This record gives sequence, structure tokens and C-alpha cells, in this order.
Amino acid sequence: MFNLKVTDYDKQVYEKELKSFLPDEIVDVHIHPYKSEFEPFGIREGVSKWPARVADEMTFEQMSECFEKLFPEKKVIPVACGDAFKNIDQSNDYLRDEAQKHGFPILYRTSFDMDVDELEKNVKAGGFLGLKPYLSNYPAYLPSKEIRIFDFLPHEHLEIADKNGWAVLLHIPRDGRLKDAVNLGQLMEIEEKYPNVKLIVAHVGRAYSKQDIGDAFDILGKTKNMYFDFAANLSDDAIRACIEAVGTKRLMFGADLPIAIMRMYRITENGVYYNVVPRGLYGDLTGEAHMRETDESDITLMIYEQIRAMKRVAEELNLSKEDIYDIFAGNAKRLLGIK
Repeated sequence: MFNLKVTDYDKQVYEKELKSFLPDEIVDVHIHPYKSEFEPFGIREGVSKWPARVADEMTFEQMSECFEKLFPEKKVIPVACGDAFKNIDQSNDYLRDEAQKHGFPILYRTSFDMDVDELEKNVKAGGFLGLKPYLSNYPAYLPSKEIRIFDFLPHEHLEIADKNGWAVLLHIPRDGRLKDAVNLGQLMEIEEKYPNVKLIVAHVGRAYSKQDIGDAFDILGKTKNMYFDFAANLSDDAIRACIEAVGTKRLMFGADLPIAIMRMYRITENGVYYNVVPRGLYGDLTGEAHMRETDESDITLMIYEQIRAMKRVAEELNLSKEDIYDIFAGNAKRLLGIK
């Protein structure tokens, strides 16, 4: 069940630290509304299980309530896409129907084996702005650690996205994350072969620690078309490296709700990230490699910790109010044509 509780400590963090930092208008480019009643799509080997502990749904109504509670006095525009582990047709139909009622921008959840003609027809008919493939959806014969971007985002899907100038919100695979040579090679191939694709590399390429970055931005800093979101990324190092490489016009805010309501903070040890959560809040964490528990009381939400990280970097780099507006709203509005 989706159950957002905003504590007095959360309110203090927002009022004292975040409210004046944030612009009055926010675009969240990475959010997953879905219903618990949707059929499961299945969880493949190698995919983190901890997000499922936070919520088993987030309807459009719950999403709107969430924004009202988390960002009082702010206007928030979501760019919504289906959940990774729910039935694809149900997810896309739900997004289409709700977007037609409320006018939210939406991205079409894909499967690697979708027919391109059917894909193009459905995206256009449903008013979707582009595609949301998932690394958990790939040919069954492939070992999970060996999957590549083009295994779940095939060239024929990129060709149709390029033809139509669609957005693609991409969660990259592989244990090496952003610094992985195969990932970097294929990201650069997309940049060069599909210049009309509005590529958004999610989570700053899953670089959740300094060690995940490597020399990636020496390569990606040469790009001109590629965008990044820092959804669920609490790493000052990754956010800073991204801004230093591509500037403030190609980084965007995304919360990755509903998991961003997790009550936590993040630490890294030896290049591995750990979500530190209140003891007992998320059940038995045995076997959850990226989860740790604490008895501390003053712990806020992931979404606030993420914005705290962005604020620290903004202050360090002396970013302007215009820069902050672009990161939290302006860049997404221009890229996706949001009014």
C-alpha cells in the first residue's frame, strides 16, 4: 500500500532547507504511477528487490496527494511512465486514460520484442511523448550480468524514436554502471546514430558512488544531445561530475516515486551504496544487499535527501537561480515541449 507519512522532522527539512531553494514550478521527469491490482510482469535475476518494500502502488490520485504533501505551495508536473514489474499493457492503458483526464505528459512502457509498427501506432494514438524501456526486460537466454542496452532497447525502437523525435528514458544495465565500457560505447552510439532521440540517462547512469563514475564523463562530456536525470541519486560526486561535464542545461530532476518516499539516508563503502532505514520499518531485510538499519530518529525521505544533495552541489558550484530553475523545471519543459 502507498502510505506517505510526513513527520514534523520532514516538515522542518522542507521549510528550513528546501522550500526557498526550490523554484515555484517543478517538473518530475521520472515517476511511476500504477495500481497494485495490475498483473505482475515478473522480476528478473540481478534486479534490486528493495524498491518493492516501499509501496505496492501509487495511483494518480495518490501521486497528486504526494506532491501536495511534499511540496506545499509548489506546482509539480509529473512525466509518468509504467512500473518495471507490472503488466505492460495495463500500465500503458492506465497512463493513457489518466493523462487524457489530467493532461500529464507520459512515456510508453516498452518490451524489447514489440513490433515497431504497433509501437509507433500505440505511442501516437495514446499521446505518449516517447519510450520507457527497462533493463529487467530482455531475451531470456541472456545472463543478467551480460545484458546490454540494445538487448532491451533495440535499434528498431531507436530508429522509430529518432524518426519521430521521441524522448527515451533509459535505465542502463551492468554491474559497472556508468563507467562500464559497453554502456559508454552504446550510449555514444545512440548519440551519434540517433540525433533526434531525446535521450535521458536515468539516475545519472546509476552512478550512486564516486567509484561508479570512473572516466565516464570524459567521454560523455563530448555529447551534445544527451540528457541526464538524478532520480534516486543522492551522490554529490555524481551530480557534480555531471554538471561539470555537460552543464546545467542537460540535467533534470526526477524523483522515481513511489520509492522516493522511503525513509532513509544513503552511505557508500568501498564503492557500494547502502540505504540506511529505521529499524523494522521495511520488514526483514535479510538478503537485501543494499539495505541497513539504524535506531536513529531524525531520518527524512529519499526525495528530500536527493534534493539536499543537489543543494549542496549547487552551493559548491555557485549555481544561479536560473540554473536551479532549469534543473528542476526549465530543461524538461524545453526538451519535452511541456507548457
